[in-house]
This record gives sequence, structure tokens and C-alpha cells, in this order.
Amino acid sequence: MTAPEAHEPPGIPDLRVISASLEVIEAEAANRLEAASDVDSFRAAEREVLGKRSELARMNTRLGQLDPDDRRQAGALINAARGRLDDLARSLGELLEAKGRRARIDAERLDLTEVVVGPPSAPLATVGRRLGHINLVTQTRDELEDTFVAMGFSVAEGPEAETDWYNFEALNMPPAHPARGMWDTLYLRLGEPETVLLRTHTSPVQIRLMESHRLPIYAVMPGRCYRRDTPDARHLPVFHQIEGLVVDKGISFGDMAGVIESFTTAFFGPGIHSRLRPSYFPFTEPSAEFEVTCPICGGSGCRTCSGSGWIELGGCGMVDPNVFAAVGIDSEVYSGFAFGFGIDRLAQVRAQLSDMRALLDNDVRFLTQF
Repeated sequence: MTAPEAHEPPGIPDLRVISASLEVIEAEAANRLEAASDVDSFRAAEREVLGKRSELARMNTRLGQLDPDDRRQAGALINAARGRLDDLARSLGELLEAKGRRARIDAERLDLTEVVVGPPSAPLATVGRRLGHINLVTQTRDELEDTFVAMGFSVAEGPEAETDWYNFEALNMPPAHPARGMWDTLYLRLGEPETVLLRTHTSPVQIRLMESHRLPIYAVMPGRCYRRDTPDARHLPVFHQIEGLVVDKGISFGDMAGVIESFTTAFFGPGIHSRLRPSYFPFTEPSAEFEVTCPICGGSGCRTCSGSGWIELGGCGMVDPNVFAAVGIDSEVYSGFAFGFGIDRLAQVRAQLSDMRALLDNDVRFLTQF
């Protein structure tokens, strides 16, 4: 009869046993964390698998029964497993918290287009009452986005408070550059470590896109901008812009002109066309202003277009090589163009408003017309 093999006394753990147990504990703990559907259930699971009374914590109490070498190795295995579970818990917790925030925002959001205004009228409570609706500027922005998306562009957004680098320097306007005078505006913080201001155009989003997105880029960037302008019939200190950016191989000035013409006829109708005339912008070279046929007179000349038959809509041009250099794009390989115009100005032209300030007056008699 063969003698039985020697085994460790009962209750004395083996390093291989601890390693195998850790694999099971880690897998079960990960499944428990991933199964949580909200923040509360996740926090409960986190306490259960990583707390002082967890299986992982109990593994530490068994280390004293091992010899020094095995104890060091087992301790390293336990710490590695805890580290992986900590990383998983951190990432899952952030995702669930973000999901919860989005759910709260959606639940608490007030859609003013659903608000009923005006006194109720008997016998039917809804008679004589009106629903709210989207502002003319927002309507115009939505139509612009739809038009460009149909042309193959994506839509991008960026922060309204920008650093000096994104708003000026990366756009080929270093400190003391004369072109800054056109946009010297509302600063939130001056000096070190970084000057911060309310963005004067949506062009900083172009820089952010070129920094973070793979090429090629075909995108438009709508948003609110700020300048220290005196309000008048055609200018507001708080206004909205939409800019477009195309970066790819073999892009030419002719491509830009074709895109602008395609947009013009798609948005205004087949009777409205565009034309370009030379201009200057520090972030494009060559640069141009683009004008569209006056939609009020159809190009025959009127007071709105000063008798020229054309209305200036915005600016455009080929992206300057210095801008590409600021974001690490090789201008010998890639080229591109950018264009931009005011959404408020476009809303004014389409609605034939004599004074842009009417967009901000909150006069219900005006707002209900659109």
C-alpha cells in the first residue's frame, strides 16, 4: 500500500491556494460592481467587495500563517487585485454619476416651448391660450445645423470662456498683434498662469478640433460669442456665430467657394447666390469676405443692401500654415479652409428686421411672429 503524500496541516494556507482564491474573489467582485445600475447600489457593492469586511480584506488575515517569502508574494498579489478593483470602481462610479446627472437634468429641464401662457378662457381652458416656441435665433441655428449636416458636416461645440492661447495665439495672433484690436474684449482673468476671456468668436473650437480629432475634419461650430460692442441696428455685444472647418489632403480655394455656394442656395433658395471679395483675417491666407444676393430685393438694389444687390454675410479663407503649426498639422501634407458668419445677422436678413436689438427685447408681440 502506497503511503499518502505529505500535505500542509489543515488551516495553513498555501500560496497557490491564495492565488486561486484571489482570482475567484476578483472576478466575483468585478461582476458585482458591474451589475450595479445606479449610484446607490454601486456604493453598496463597493463597500461589500472593497470594505473592511470584504473577502479581499479577509485574505490579509491569512498572510500571517505563511512563511516570509510566500507572505511577500501573497501580499503583492492581494495589493495588485485591490488596485485593479479600485481602478474599475473609480471608472464605473464616474460613469454612473454622470448618468445620474444627465437623468436629473432631463427630469428637471423646463421646456419653455411647452409652457402655456395667457389667461384661461371658459368653458374650454385651452381656448385663447398659447404655447411658447423657440426663439428666432435658435430656429435659425437649428436650420443651419440641419443644412450643414445634410452636406456632410458634423457639429462641434466648445467652452464660452477661453484662454488667450485658444482665442488668439493659436489663431496666429501673438501678444501685441494689431489684429487683436478688432477683438480686444471682456476678460475674466489677466496675467499668469493664463489669461481667460469670454470668447470673441467660435474659432477656438477649430483649434480644439484640430488638436483632438483625427484628420480629415469636416465640421461646423455654432455658439455664443462676446465683444465689447455698442448695441446698434446691426451689432450686439452678445451674439451667435457659426463657423465651418475643412481639413484634408488636396483642399483648394475652389473647394471653399463651392461649399459656400452650395450652402447659400440650399439655405436661401436657388435664386440666391454667393460671391467672394478679397479681405484680411489673421488666421487665413488668402482671405475673403463672402456676400450673398440680397434676399429682400433679389439683387436689384435696395436700402438694406445700399443699392449694391449684395449683403455681406461673413468671412472665409484657407487655413494659415501658422495655425496648422500651432496644432501640429503638417501644412505640406494637409490643407483646409474655414468660414464663419453671424447667426443673428442671418436671422435679421431672413426675417427682414430693421434693428437686430429686437431679437433681445423680449417683446411678446415681436416674438410670437416667428
